[in-house]
Amino acid sequence: MATEIRLAEIIEALSHALDMTEGQPAGHSIRCCHIGMAIGRQLGLSERALHDLYFTLLLKDLGCSSNAARICELYLADDLKFKRDFKLVDGSFPQVLRFVLAHTGMRVGLAERFRGLVNILKNGSEIATTLIQTRCERGADIARQMRFSEPVAQGILDLDEHFDGGGKPLGKAGNDIHIFARIALMAQVIDIYFLDSGPEAAVAEVLKRSGGWFDPAVVDAFLRSASEARFWTDLVRPDIERLVLDAEPGREAVYADDDYLDDIAAGFARVIDAKSPFTAGHSERVALFSDMIAEQLDMQPAQRRQLKRAALLHDIGKLGVSNAVLDKPGRLKGDEWEQMKRHAEYSQAILSRIHAFADVAKIGGSHHEKLDGTGYPRGLRGDEIAFDVRIVATADVFDALTADRPYRAALPVAKAFEILWETAGRHHDASCINALERALTSSELIAA
Repeated sequence: MATEIRLAEIIEALSHALDMTEGQPAGHSIRCCHIGMAIGRQLGLSERALHDLYFTLLLKDLGCSSNAARICELYLADDLKFKRDFKLVDGSFPQVLRFVLAHTGMRVGLAERFRGLVNILKNGSEIATTLIQTRCERGADIARQMRFSEPVAQGILDLDEHFDGGGKPLGKAGNDIHIFARIALMAQVIDIYFLDSGPEAAVAEVLKRSGGWFDPAVVDAFLRSASEARFWTDLVRPDIERLVLDAEPGREAVYADDDYLDDIAAGFARVIDAKSPFTAGHSERVALFSDMIAEQLDMQPAQRRQLKRAALLHDIGKLGVSNAVLDKPGRLKGDEWEQMKRHAEYSQAILSRIHAFADVAKIGGSHHEKLDGTGYPRGLRGDEIAFDVRIVATADVFDALTADRPYRAALPVAKAFEILWETAGRHHDASCINALERALTSSELIAA
């Protein structure tokens, strides 16, 4: 029997990963959805349009991981803090300049910082355009892959355009900017200023940007919504996730079958792998190697399908780790290592929000555990580590060994298996290593 899970439940849960990679407080996308839907209703959008707006708001940051590594490289900064703080910049030159001076190269020497600043001040507009274009185009493309409508993709594509034509990447103006993007951009500014300084500050910031960043008609719709006391109190309700889920437009909730769940997992795998140039394609390869192991072990098709989803999503928690840590060329130390270890906990926390993804969440949270108890985050050992976790763990390490990493070049396949066999029974399950070796040998990818 096919699995069916409510689509909105899945997207709400996964939106927490997008909040992390944008450096935003938990629930940012969900609060933006609540804000934006109130505005959409004030504007009299149709039920069909409201349905598409709903998912645009939850997925507005779908492409956000794609510029993280470049931000880290260009600004010599922690991408998560950079993104979080930049949301409080109104785009005026004095504010932008102060922000760049305060956030560029704080972890490097003065000479490196000076060169970085000179490059940014000389090429800042071109750099910003490229970063935003990459983010918006990637996000729209992934939305299409996940079967969302073209209006949803267009809303994501136009997110950083401004009503007066001063936005990026194309400098669209007025009604040429998709209405979903006009609403979503304003919704995120409202949420950020509301959490930072309260309702009055949020309203003041919207009024200041009316006619510039924001469509005055959309501003008026917001002001009508904001005049109701519940608009603000609902934003801090502990059950706002349930409130937004219950407010999904449409006569009937949309459900995702097994095929759709596969597409969603594959789409989010692209978000995960875009976070670092060193992880491009990692989730897909781990899914492939996991399935090869499962096939060799005669696992049933339904088990293999669930395992593939888990492998695609196992590293979703890395969206909450700075690229200053992920892409560091040397050994991680102290707090850097603690940050890296937390990604498994983040994966489990995000995936656990989807009730039908219990097994997927377990694998996300445990794929760095080792049989002898020396793994993380909980130090599980032996039979405490489920067999499907052992499969993904083996596939994950094999791919890490055979791909380029910031601290070393890819290892030959034979050397990778040599390393795996050295730790068989202590770190990894020998039957999983053996199955992967048999699968790759039979595929003639390695010598018999």
